[in-house]
Amino acid sequence: MKENIIQKKSYDFALQIVLLYQKLCKANEYVLSKQLLRSGTSILEQL
Repeated sequence: MKENIIQKKSYDFALQIVLLYQKLCKANEYVLSKQLLRSGTSILEQL
């Protein structure tokens, strides 16, 4: 079965967003980090 490149790239992007979210939380940037997490991972809901 052929790999879905869009799904793979979207998942990898979402993982990077989660890591950035964790770093921002450590820097006490809660509002920005929550917005970034919601928007950066919303693509996964569409797949």
